[in-house]
Amino acid sequence: MELPRLIDDFLEYLEIEKNCSKLTIRDYRHYLEVFRDWYGERNIANLTLGDVRKYRVFLANRIDNHGNGLARVTQNYYVIALRSFLRYLIKNDHQTLEPSKIDLPKTVSRSLKFLAKDQVDRLVTQADTNKEEGLRDRAILELLFSTGLRVSELVGLNKEKINLERREFGVIGKGQRSRIVFISDRAAEWVKKYLEKREDPYYPLFIRYSGAEIPENNGERMRLTARSVERIVKKYVRSSRLPVDATVHTLRHSFATDLLSNGADLRSVQEMLGHKNIATTQIYTHITNPQLRNVHKTFHSGNK
Repeated sequence: MELPRLIDDFLEYLEIEKNCSKLTIRDYRHYLEVFRDWYGERNIANLTLGDVRKYRVFLANRIDNHGNGLARVTQNYYVIALRSFLRYLIKNDHQTLEPSKIDLPKTVSRSLKFLAKDQVDRLVTQADTNKEEGLRDRAILELLFSTGLRVSELVGLNKEKINLERREFGVIGKGQRSRIVFISDRAAEWVKKYLEKREDPYYPLFIRYSGAEIPENNGERMRLTARSVERIVKKYVRSSRLPVDATVHTLRHSFATDLLSNGADLRSVQEMLGHKNIATTQIYTHITNPQLRNVHKTFHSGNK
């Protein structure tokens, strides 16, 4: 079979069998189409490690639309997609290079950014809550820190989903995995204040206040976008003069580190974050381990 058809079959497999998100499938399509264009009309059965090395050189020298080269971690995404594709081919009895022979180069680990409790307080109090838009922004910031939601999960919320009495609601997260999300008392208070101020009939929990008003389809086109939420967070990070260049995902990190620092167990935090593997959650443990702090306090000669 021709390579384009095999790629299409693989993407259908990700969608139907693996239940991957549309975003994941879009990314895999892009990565594999780049490989397809580079590999040309050669038979995938003849792929060798030498070919893969040449492909890596190609990726290392690839320039994006902004004139920048691909970061090492981004190059790895292309190779990870290729390995997954090859694994699928072998599973379906197609002859090709064994994917386990392809090693990924180590990348420099990025430092984990998170906000301390006082920094979160500085951030959330920047919103002008005398205005409805400011109430919305305060509710967004409080809810992000209270729940650890991904931005895509946040903007997908509808008003009727939020149970402020029980302080919880359900979300469908990455990989179509469902989980229960819990709201802190403070976050619930600000969400309630925001909703009480709203007089519109729109379904989305968070709506925009700029541009033309489009009431059709229960106000679906009034729904705030992920990009808009990212801009809102950046706006208040700048005005609060935080020492951390915080993003929406920083608040998710802050949610996790806050729980672990105060004694929550790793499995519970994994569930609340919606991580498929606990190894993903373990990135937080080295900065929230109280035993390490106590060892330093007890044994370092600089402590009195």
